[in-house]
Amino acid sequence: MNDLTARYLALRARSVALAAPLGEADCQAQSMADASPVKWHLAHVTWFFETFVLEPFVPGFRPHHPAYRVLFNSYYQSVGERHPRPQRGLITRPTLAEVLAWRHAVDEQVLALLARADVQTDDHADAERLAERIELGLQHEQQHQELLLTDLLHLFSCNPLAPVYRAAPPPEAAAAVPLQWVPQAGGLVEIGHAGPGFSFDNEGPRHRVFLAPHALGQRLTTQGEWSDFVADGGYREPRWWLAAGWDWVQALGVQAPLHWRRGEGAAWTQFTLHGLQPLQPQAPVLHISLFEADAYARWAAAQQRLPLRLATEAEWEAAAEPQAEAGLAVGHYADSSLFWPQPARAGVAGLQQLFGSAWEWTRSSYLPYPGYAPWAGAVGEYNGKFMLDQTVLRGGSCATPRGHLRASYRNFFPAAARWQFTGLRLAMDA
Repeated sequence: MNDLTARYLALRARSVALAAPLGEADCQAQSMADASPVKWHLAHVTWFFETFVLEPFVPGFRPHHPAYRVLFNSYYQSVGERHPRPQRGLITRPTLAEVLAWRHAVDEQVLALLARADVQTDDHADAERLAERIELGLQHEQQHQELLLTDLLHLFSCNPLAPVYRAAPPPEAAAAVPLQWVPQAGGLVEIGHAGPGFSFDNEGPRHRVFLAPHALGQRLTTQGEWSDFVADGGYREPRWWLAAGWDWVQALGVQAPLHWRRGEGAAWTQFTLHGLQPLQPQAPVLHISLFEADAYARWAAAQQRLPLRLATEAEWEAAAEPQAEAGLAVGHYADSSLFWPQPARAGVAGLQQLFGSAWEWTRSSYLPYPGYAPWAGAVGEYNGKFMLDQTVLRGGSCATPRGHLRASYRNFFPAAARWQFTGLRLAMDA
């Protein structure tokens, strides 16, 4: 348990460190129903450890505060009542200091539980169940570390002062990398998690899928390429858009990716966690919806006269799995101080930016794999009940913790969502 204890301490400390540059008001506000306050994220992950680790593994356990069970429950209906999600910003009490004190109290109890498990070796099965549940809690907290950053970005974007969360490092010059195509033979492939290591229930079982021959773009679509789509009237031309996407564009008056703004001389800028910044033409485009990603693919197909489209999640995983170790090693993650993805590198063969750049929209609906079974108990609500009207994203972003990703990881959001660090990689039929 020593390694698990060290990881627990480091990961829990990192969540608090992410909030350290913020004031109480920054941590309290909620900018929209889909986002949550920083304070709520810090409290909810603590609720998770209290509810799913301490309560089942500590005899006679009593919660820190009975009301917290309702206030910081997200969507676990089998646990009990929940505070309405759109009203999380109204939870002014407990204060941030009280939430941090609660975190400390829960940490002490979890660490004591781990220490007892180290010396009580007579029940290996119970110790293994405890380790699995704590691992789930750590993976869950990493998800909320990313959500904390994306929700904070959306909150700060609503402020006309354009607040800076963290100062940007000096920009690096990047050479243009022309889009190359990496052929994929297709055939019968296996996808899904197998073997040792953590995975969520929606990543399995491992199963076989037939893929037609195709090609994947070597890199992600860039901000410069997206600027061409905007300049060509991509948001004003209905033929590029799915019907629901065109309705969305018209209803909201969408003209560019979320956080793009018109600067002086009609030039585009973008709002980031580093404040307002110029576009980076060679860096991946971010904060686009599935509607936008699909429309861009249709537009690019017409411009290049090629059968372009979004990749399926099986195509992405089959290509990424053999390169996962190398890809994860060079990815750019939230562990650094830079919260935007790096441009592709010139002169590098094979697929780039597979991990730690932008969540890549796929054309795959978020559905269960053949033979899927949710986890038993309340934690079974974690993934399975969202398998409707969602689309799979792959790869992880520059806001994802480094240790949280693997080739089989399945993220999912509805088609209109774009406040996450979402981008796209083009695919092409053979």
